[in-house]
Order: sequence, then C-alpha cells, then structure tokens
Amino acid sequence: MIVQDTKAPMTFEDFKSEILHDYKIAITSRECSLLGRKEVLTGKAKFGIFGDGKEVPQLAMAKAFENGDFRSGYYRDQTFMMAIGQLTIQQFFAGLYGHTDLQHDPMSGGRQMGGHFATHSLDENGNWKDLTQQKNSSADISPTAGQMPRLLGLAQASKIYRNVSVLPKKNKFSENGNEIAWGTIGNASTSEGLFFETINAAGVLQVPMVMSVWDDEYGISVHAKYQTTKENISEILKGFQRDSQNKGYEIMTVLGWDYAALVGTYQRAAQIAREEHIPVLIHVRELTQPQGHSTSGSHERYKNEERLAWEAEYDCLVQMRLWMIANNIATAEEIDEINKETKKEVLEAKKAAWTAFVEPIKKEQQELISLLESIASSSVNRVFIQKFSNDLKEIKEPIRKDLLTTARKVLRMIIGESGQSQLAQWIQNYTATIQPKFSSHLFSQSQNNVLSVQEVTPVYDAQSEEVDARLVLRDNFDALFSKYPETLIFGEDSGTIGDVNQGLEGMQEKYGELRVADAGIREATILGQGIGLAMRGLRPIAEIQYLDYLLYAIQIMSDDLATLQYRTGGRQKAPLIIRTRGHRLEGIWHSGSPMGMIINAIRGIHVLVPRNMTKAAGFYNTLLETDEPALVIECLNGYRLKEKMPVNLGAFKTPIGVVETLKKGTDITVVSYGSTLRLVEQAAKELLEIGIDCEIIDLQSLLPFDINHDIKKSLSKTNRLLVVDEDVPGGASAYILQQILDVQDGYDYLDSKPQTLAAQPHRPAYGTDGDYFSKPSAEDIYEKIYAMMHEAKPNEYPSLY
Repeated sequence: MIVQDTKAPMTFEDFKSEILHDYKIAITSRECSLLGRKEVLTGKAKFGIFGDGKEVPQLAMAKAFENGDFRSGYYRDQTFMMAIGQLTIQQFFAGLYGHTDLQHDPMSGGRQMGGHFATHSLDENGNWKDLTQQKNSSADISPTAGQMPRLLGLAQASKIYRNVSVLPKKNKFSENGNEIAWGTIGNASTSEGLFFETINAAGVLQVPMVMSVWDDEYGISVHAKYQTTKENISEILKGFQRDSQNKGYEIMTVLGWDYAALVGTYQRAAQIAREEHIPVLIHVRELTQPQGHSTSGSHERYKNEERLAWEAEYDCLVQMRLWMIANNIATAEEIDEINKETKKEVLEAKKAAWTAFVEPIKKEQQELISLLESIASSSVNRVFIQKFSNDLKEIKEPIRKDLLTTARKVLRMIIGESGQSQLAQWIQNYTATIQPKFSSHLFSQSQNNVLSVQEVTPVYDAQSEEVDARLVLRDNFDALFSKYPETLIFGEDSGTIGDVNQGLEGMQEKYGELRVADAGIREATILGQGIGLAMRGLRPIAEIQYLDYLLYAIQIMSDDLATLQYRTGGRQKAPLIIRTRGHRLEGIWHSGSPMGMIINAIRGIHVLVPRNMTKAAGFYNTLLETDEPALVIECLNGYRLKEKMPVNLGAFKTPIGVVETLKKGTDITVVSYGSTLRLVEQAAKELLEIGIDCEIIDLQSLLPFDINHDIKKSLSKTNRLLVVDEDVPGGASAYILQQILDVQDGYDYLDSKPQTLAAQPHRPAYGTDGDYFSKPSAEDIYEKIYAMMHEAKPNEYPSLY
C-alpha cells in the first residue's frame, strides 16, 4: 500500500498523475542507460556504468527524501538524482562525455566518469549555501564501500544539531536534526570491511541513517554465493535488529520490482529515522542489471539462460508497467506513448549535450588550423606543417589533446623561424586556459584558505610558567571549544580519560559527551565521521590515537577527503582536522613515521608536523579559521617536556607553509621536522665546538612546503644541504629534496651533493636501543655533517673513520 501525505488528500487522478510522472522518470533513466552504452561503444565516451535495473526502488527512495537530507551513494543512482530534480538528461550525457564546464556537468565538471553524483553545497566563491533548502548529495567515489564512512558522519551531524544545546536549532545546515543521511550500496560491496565497520558504528551511535542495499545477486561477474554468507545481507545482519531491550537497527526487506511495496517501505523507514534517530537498513532484493556491470563487458558471459529469462520478466520497469495496467493507472497504449516520447526526448538531449561539449573544441580547432596555415606559408617546413594542419582538419570530433599534440609537434619544426613565438604563445595561452579545467581546486580557492591566515605569536607574561607541554594543548582546546560551539572532537580514549596523553583532560566533563567523545577502535569510520560532520557545517577534530594507526584510514583520506574539493570543482568541502601523534617512541607499531607514503597519498590535505605542543596548538587555532582539511601530527615524546604557557590561548596562530629558522649558521643548512629536530639541535651544538656552524630549519609543514622559499635563501649563504628525516630512505626526504631542488631551484647554490640522513629501511625496533639503531641519532647527524665538511675541507676536518 502506498503511504500518502495525510495533510494533502489526493484524488485518484492526482494519484495516477504522480505514478505516471514516476514512470516517466524511470523510463527516462533507462533510455539514458541504453543510449549511454551506445555512446561508449561508438567512441564518443570513454567508459560507462549505469543504473539500469535499479530505477523503481530509487523512485521510492526519492519520494521519502526531503530538503536538508543527504545522500552518500553508489554509482548507479542516476534515477534517484533525476527524481529529486538534481540531474537532467543533458547533464547525464555531459557527465558521460566529460564536459569540463560545471554549468553542463554540475556533478564534477568532467573530473569523474558518469554515474558519480553531487550537488553544490557551496557557491562559486566557496561559501556555504543553505543546505536545508535543497536536496543534497555528497560527491560519489568509485572505491566500493568508500561512501560508507562519510555516510556515518552525515547522519551523526543531525544528532549533534538536535542534542547539543549551544548550537542553534535552525541554521544553514539543519532544522533541529530532522535530516536523514541516505546510503546506497550494491549487494556485493557489503562484503567490504568499511560496510561492516560503518553499520556497527551507526548502530552504536544511533543516528538517522537509511541504508539501501541494491541486490541483483552479482558483484561484476561474481555471484552472491561467493560474496555473502547465506547469500543474504539482511539475514546475516539480523543480530542488529532492535528490540524492546536493546538498541539497534530497523531492518526491512522488499522486492525491487514491487513499486507499491517499495514506496511504503521507504516512507516507514524515513519516519523511523527522522523522528526517532534510529538507523534503518533496507535490503532491496530481486533487482536486475539489464546491461551487465559496465560497458567493459556483457553479462551474457556469466549469467545462464534461466537467469537471463528471469531478469527479462522481473525487470522493475516491466513489472511497474504490468502493475499500472492491472490497477487502471494507464493502458498499454498510453505507456507505449510515454516510452516513445521519452526515447525522443533522451535522443534530443543527448545531441544537445554532445553539441555543447564538442563545439567549443571545434572553435579552438579552427583557430589553431588558421594559425598553422599562416605559419606554414613562410616556413621551410611548409609541406610538413600543412600535413599536420590537414590531419587536424580531418578530425570531425576533436578533443583538446589532438590540438595540443599537433601544436607542440609543429613548434619543433619552426625553431628560429618567424612563426615560433606566435605558436609558442598560443600553446602557452591555451594551456593556461585549459589546464585549470582539469587541475583547479585541489586546495581551497576561497578567501578562507590556509594561506590567508596571518601568524600570531604566542604571548607570555611574568606569570607564564613552564608546564608539561600537554597542558598547553589542553588549555588551548578549552579555549577553542568555548570560542567555537560547532567544534567537537572524538576518537579512541578522547573522552573519559581525556586522550592517552591527557591533552583533553577534563574537556568531556566540561563540554559534554557529544562534543568530546570516545569512539570505538575503528579508525576508518572515525575519519568518516569527521568528513560527514564537516560537510554539514560542523568543525570536527577526528583523533587517530597513533600515526601508525592512520593506515587504517588512509584509503578514506586519499580517495574521499583529499579529493573532495577537486572532484566537485570547489562546490563541496569538508574542513576536517585530523589529530594524531607520532614519531619517535617505542617499537614497530607506535613510533613509525611513514611520512612519504602519507604525503603522497593525501594530496589535497595539508600535512602539519609541529615540533612542540605550542606549535601544534597554533596550528589548530589557524585551521579553525580556514575551510580546508589538515592532518596535525603531534610529537609523541613531547607531552611531558616543559613549555611556557601562553596567555593568548586560542588566539596565537602558527602559519601554514612557512618554515622557521631555529638557528642561524654559515656552513651548512640542515632541514628537518618534528621530534628529530631536538637531536639536530644537540648535534649542531656539539659541531659548533669544533667550528662547524649549522643553520637549522624547521619545516613545520610538509604540505604546503616552504611557500616563501626560505630554504633556498639559506642555501645561498651556506651552499650545503642535509635533510634529516626519520622516515625510511627515499620517503619524506625524497619529497623534501624534490621541493628544494626542483621547485625552489636550490641546486643553483650548492657546492656539494645535497644529502639525506633517514631511518633504516625497516620499522623501528622496540626500546631505547631500538630507536637508536633504527632512526637517526645525534651521533649519526654529527658524523654525517662532519663527513660533508671533511669533503669540502679535508685538512680542517680529517676523516673520522
């Protein structure tokens, strides 16, 4: 039975009209899938993955989806996006073609393949829109189940807005926490650990999440019997079902071809989640996939004749058609007419999308052809240039690669000729115009980016005492939680005991369990909570207990958080702060420093490496004034060291991307970061006793890196460079050298080979001796610098060995 809005009684004619409207959307989506596949196979598009077979349940989901709600989904949800009014036919094809204009492909501006959907949370200047007045979709990613952790945070935001008293009950992000986060996933992807981790966490947190599993019995070509115990995800999740004694889920199952049952199921699910903040899982069974997994192959290769015949009969559109006829909603002839009209509409919109995509490139093509012909007229290589021009002219449907490839090859032929500068200028101008279409918004381009915040130094007075450094962090967090009511922190041991190093001591008692919270041992979804919360206007700090544990969450950081601004062309953001602690302590699992892996996996997230807790606190203060995500790595062995307590807590700011010169010197520039700096300073002090004067530079942040090129300025004085790093050889040190030598052209000032001193190529062994023999020691640093000076001045510094 279909549940209707009791506040607006519906006549049978209205009812029929709504059903026919739904069917029109579904058949439109199907035609897009069918024609989309043809566009790929004829070469106009690169790859296609479509939502055919899933249309009817997505209609039902859309009917229960309200303004303010968020979707975190699966790359087959095109019908849903059409049903909520966020995807037109022309936009569907623009995405398939990879149109780089957000006006044509608002989902990603051509950066993601079709099937990956997003709405705009931000305006063109990077400012928040009113998310409660629109239907929202967080930007999809392809990695299976990768959408799950963020879904948890999107749902948790409603709980925070409803229950944290210092937050307004109505703002741009929530109306009393009434919003639902809707998740979708294919049945096979429920095999992923991220699915189970998220399902468990949502049950613990009791958040308004409705999780739909589209079940067509396959994962690409692999049957459910190889994917899921009992071949049934709702069956094995029965233990999550809530009862009178225990909180949990409401679990529902429904057939994916039964329109009426689907609508009723989704209405009930929405009511439970929205009103009670109870997570709901809807297992949508007996779905089909008429064109197989993607355009890469045919499902006839792995489905037998019996299965194919069943799919033809129980295709959800076939069954909806039969249901409409049986219930006198439409005749077969009326439905056929809808189908005919829809085919025509889809074809026309497809043509319009292709024209809009290719016409600008054709204009650019003609411009280049004219230029080449002009250059050819006076070139000694006229025949060859004319051949390039003619070949380019023959390309009926050019892409921009064709243009630049041709232009750059011709440029080689006209070196020294009159046309060289003209063509070179065209190439440079064209690249400057086109490259941003593919490369902008890796980081924020708004006025609130991290580079917009100016340094504010810590202030001390006569009463400022030397305290355990963790107290600087604690009291600074206290100031931040008071200053920013939208700020919250969560992680393993963050709540009751105030984190493992007491940097949050007493904060939960003062600010409550929702703002300073313990979390289970589940790093990926801790990260996901942070992403989702940040996407809904909160300022979360997600705490990962130790740097080594970040590896559990690196996929989410890399594929989701780091790419969010980029893959939406700057129309979504998640200014999440990730707090962790690392570097030198004890043993393999608690003192690693896999910095090279981290910085190269998470481009799009700032990586900050403060040497002490005052610097770390300053980074938190800076980040809360910006709109970008960042990872802050506190020094694990620094919490009990003494630091002076600033009087301007919450206000002093460590600049991001700016190095600090800790000691000036004339003989060699030594670059490092984090805990190792203390050893560098010790070695430098000892070297000074024999006349070797080191300049010591604290990087402070690895991403961004030394934006003022202060290291190059140092090299212009010392002419020697040593990078000291506790990562494995070739890890972060390789990145640091690349930045200094390649980006800053620091080699201009070097009189000897730039060198690195890194850890051993293995995890650090346990104990003090393990640290000494695994990572650079003060003696290692001393002897490395001495050897470099011996090479330069062998008489003054005779060989040690």
